[in-house]
Amino acid sequence: MKSEKTLSKRLSRQLMQRMLITLIAYTFIGIAAYFVAVIVFGLFTWQQENPIYQLANWAQLRREWFMLLYFGGGYILIIRHYWTQPFRYFQELVDATKTVASHDDQLITLSPQLSELEGELNQIKMTALNNQRAAREAEQRKNDLVTYLAHDLKTPITSVIGYLTLLHDEQQISEEIRQRYLSIALDKSERLDDLINEFFEITRFNLSHISLEKKQINLSLMLDQLLYEFQPMLKEKRLECQLNVADGIMMRCDPDKLQRVFDNLLRNAVNYSFENSSIRITAKTGINNVLLTFENDGDTISKEKLSRIFEQFYRLDTSRSSGSGGAGLGLAIAKEIVELHGGTIRAFSENDIIRFDVSLPLS
Repeated sequence: MKSEKTLSKRLSRQLMQRMLITLIAYTFIGIAAYFVAVIVFGLFTWQQENPIYQLANWAQLRREWFMLLYFGGGYILIIRHYWTQPFRYFQELVDATKTVASHDDQLITLSPQLSELEGELNQIKMTALNNQRAAREAEQRKNDLVTYLAHDLKTPITSVIGYLTLLHDEQQISEEIRQRYLSIALDKSERLDDLINEFFEITRFNLSHISLEKKQINLSLMLDQLLYEFQPMLKEKRLECQLNVADGIMMRCDPDKLQRVFDNLLRNAVNYSFENSSIRITAKTGINNVLLTFENDGDTISKEKLSRIFEQFYRLDTSRSSGSGGAGLGLAIAKEIVELHGGTIRAFSENDIIRFDVSLPLS
């Protein structure tokens, strides 16, 4: 609002200055033209019968009327021009608002005096277009993801039904084959459960707002518990997790939501780590904050993917054949939770190392 008032005052001052300069210049030109005409006319000897002399004499006798017409009419036209200029600016702005609301890439062009406002309006339009484009892309990714998930549901359901049908129809199969069929059916059922949970995840993210219920917790114990729960996954991929966290780091947070952040970061580290490598988790306390680092050895993530890694429904692994692929919401939700706590989360990747830095206030 202050900048708008400043712009309005500046435009008014500029219009007033330009009008005064135009009036002075117009007055000077009229007076100068009169004296130049008198001097030039006096350089010649005229006969009374000369039409030019008669015309000049006639004009000289009526010079007061000519001066009134020149100065009065000219002043009125000049004042009228500058008086109506703000209305022309207003019409330009009205037309510009229509351009801002349009969905094309046409830029707004205003008078040079409105160049500052022109830049702001173009910035607003570009921001709106970028937001619309990002929203459409996010919606498209979500729709594609739902389609992929719906397609993926068929595979485990078909397998479960197939193996259970075999168990039901073939009563004389060996115990070893029976156990193998049951194991496969169980694995497919667990995959089916994961896919259904992803559907719920999408619904919860779109229909609910994340709110915090803060309490005092021991961050060191939370990370210890998290590492203990991930031991089966770590052993399956032959990974080692190194936890470098001081004892007794106390902070005020929503433990359930923060657990979700750490769970997602560690799960990503497991999914995207080289086999027989290590995952490093560190926590360093500052004066008012704690910096947590989740680092693992894995294929370097490109800068383009790294810049979009926290977008909704964005998946690093776009292949649907991967059993580790999630809904692409984990990091988006993690970022929202961290920022609701007043913290920041950033991702880095180079030289086959992937690292996430999470900074959280201690209180």
